[in-house]
Amino acid sequence: MSVRTLCLAILNFGDATGYEIRKLSTEGKYSYFVDASFGSIYPALARLEAEGLVTVREEAQSGKPARKVYSITETGRAEFVRALSEPPGPDIFRSPFLLVAMCAELVGPGVIREAIDARLAHLRGELEKLDSICNEPCDRMPATEFILDYGRHCMSEDIRFLEANRSRIEAIASGLAPLPQAAE
Repeated sequence: MSVRTLCLAILNFGDATGYEIRKLSTEGKYSYFVDASFGSIYPALARLEAEGLVTVREEAQSGKPARKVYSITETGRAEFVRALSEPPGPDIFRSPFLLVAMCAELVGPGVIREAIDARLAHLRGELEKLDSICNEPCDRMPATEFILDYGRHCMSEDIRFLEANRSRIEAIASGLAPLPQAAE
């Protein structure tokens, strides 16, 4: 999935400015689907406009430059559905926390404790973000409830695992875990 498809997804649910699309895709409810950086959204919108998949209109603002509002076209909607119909690629998971944990013996127990606490705080924050999306007053599709439940389940299980198993990695970092036996 691409930033292009993500922009079409957001516009499929309503008109938006580039700023709104950027905010939704980098820190809002669409930030869970595709890694969309600030610098990738505006070029994607320009390409979508050039391809006739979105239109843009300027709206005057008092004392400010006009804002550009993007709308999806019928051709854009068809392209969006076509893109969704392709088999999705694998989810990409990268975790700086896991690199620190992998090197527990090198960094020691203090660093590991701090890394676990930071990871738990991050996961709890993400869980709160998903909960707040659930509480937003909006007309949601039934599939939205499914993806929110799935996301909350994943975050909750990560929290549960770390809380139940943090002593394992802390022991490794302290040098208290048994080392694997060397092959003879």
